Amino acid sequence: QVQLVESGGGLVQPGGSLRLSCAASGITFSRYAMAWYRQAPGKQRELVAGITATGTTNYADSVKGRFTISRDNAKKTLYLQMNSLKPEDAAVYYCKAAFSFQNYWGQGTQVTVSS
Repeated sequence: QVQLVESGGGLVQPGGSLRLSCAASGITFSRYAMAWYRQAPGKQRELVAGITATGTTNYADSVKGRFTISRDNAKKTLYLQMNSLKPEDAAVYYCKAAFSFQNYWGQGTQVTVSS
């Protein structure tokens, strides 16, 4: 029984910060590439940041320099540190775990950026 549970979303003002967490269970976490996606109303789901099993990271151009993805294999948890948030960052953020042909998704956490 695989579970990915996101947390840490909420309401923040432009320029503010949030840290999202994704707690995984039911998988050998250290073997999986992990990623954060987001989907805003009326838009397609997009990749925000990814991190491989060995720690290599990649970011969407729109968040480079502002967001940091990291993982703690001992805690089986994925993080997304979000700084200098903009209204266009508002979305439901989803955690994804991928290994071979296996892909698992969390149910998402809402991030609202508004003054």
